[in-house]
Amino acid sequence: MAFVPAGTVRFHVQQLPATAHADGPDASDRPVVVFVHGLVVDNLSSFYCPLAVPVARAGHEVVLYDLRGHGRTERPATGYDSRTAVRDLFALLGALDLGRRPVHLVGNSYGGTLALHAALARPDLVAGLTLLEPPLSGAWVDNMVDTLSAAALSLEDSAVPAELLTLRLRKAANLTAIADDLLNRTTLIDDIAASRTFTPVDYAGLRCPVLIVCGEHSELVPGARELARHAPHVTAVEILPGLGHDVLKESSGALRAAVLSHLDATATAMAGALVR
Repeated sequence: MAFVPAGTVRFHVQQLPATAHADGPDASDRPVVVFVHGLVVDNLSSFYCPLAVPVARAGHEVVLYDLRGHGRTERPATGYDSRTAVRDLFALLGALDLGRRPVHLVGNSYGGTLALHAALARPDLVAGLTLLEPPLSGAWVDNMVDTLSAAALSLEDSAVPAELLTLRLRKAANLTAIADDLLNRTTLIDDIAASRTFTPVDYAGLRCPVLIVCGEHSELVPGARELARHAPHVTAVEILPGLGHDVLKESSGALRAAVLSHLDATATAMAGALVR
């Protein structure tokens, strides 16, 4: 476990070295794989066993971090908009001395939205995208703001965290306390409400290969297909049967195979472009 100052925030970060020799380019020639998690109760740990460790064992360097205000990262009162999140990401990579290495961003849920913003902001550094259940539409923003606002009201002055502690449910108590802080004592809800949604012009501007993975029953599938229609380098839209907005939790085998294949293809294509 490490805490890394970047910009004005101290981030909780985990780095995993490439622990196996992989076919194709050496780890030092491959993009660093950076995992970006979702909102409020999510943190870097959700990636650890399903994807991060297998990716490192397959020969890729890995970075996981808790977003601003999430997990064990510092929780300032402001700065929860996508532009600041992208600035945080690249400031953190610079602090880790990775600011000039190409990266492959793996984003889950809202983390997929942030990964897409990062790819549009820095096409010179983002070599590939893997988007797991990415929320891309204005309708999602409206629904999420309503959901977060209702959760904020239910948590305000709530005795739930203390009650969970008395039951020795420390992890649940900690997650509930973090959610209360984020929703009731930061600008997160207002920042999400002000989010700019993507357009076909944005998608057409993507310059890196993209893999999208959604559950069959997810309400986000139409948005994923819209992205695939307009982005020039979408390698696949994987629809996993029987699942909803839970592909990271519920489909580790199929998901792992799709992600590892995409990472290898992206690294090989990048190495080929450098040779040419």
